[in-house]
Amino acid sequence: MVRKNILGICCVLLMSITACSISYKFNGASIDYSKVSSISIHDFPNQAPMVYPPLSQMLTEKVKDIYTRQTRLQMVTSNGDLDLEGEIIGYELTPLAVKENAMESQTRLTITIRVRYTNRTAPEDDYEQSFTAYQEYDSSRMLDDVQAELCTAIIEELVDQIYNTTVANW
Repeated sequence: MVRKNILGICCVLLMSITACSISYKFNGASIDYSKVSSISIHDFPNQAPMVYPPLSQMLTEKVKDIYTRQTRLQMVTSNGDLDLEGEIIGYELTPLAVKENAMESQTRLTITIRVRYTNRTAPEDDYEQSFTAYQEYDSSRMLDDVQAELCTAIIEELVDQIYNTTVANW
């Protein structure tokens, strides 16, 4: 009798373990692929007063890259179920720490972008929002020497912010 009860309990446990499945998404995306299958990502033109020429293309390509790598969404040129567009609106240098000889020792490069997100399957998720990220560098270095490296790091952070706000639902 005890053996039958133990066997019955084991069967119930086994069935409940196989019947339940837990799905972890390490990329953070929470997309209902039965409703959403495509995304259109438009170029992010640089409308900032101070312009770094490759910035627009760098940002646009990184945004496309994260959705390609971390989702199953099909990239389309227009009218995707999800639509991302925006522009670079700020590219600013700010002196931070000042040495005793009145020369700044740290400078902050800040980039701000404005993003418009449209979700054609769930319009309540639509938004327009600005995102900002920055990196600091030693002022003894010329901006031309560090600009590409700084922009790459800033773009990574901006793209993560966009991704997390649109499909990660953190």
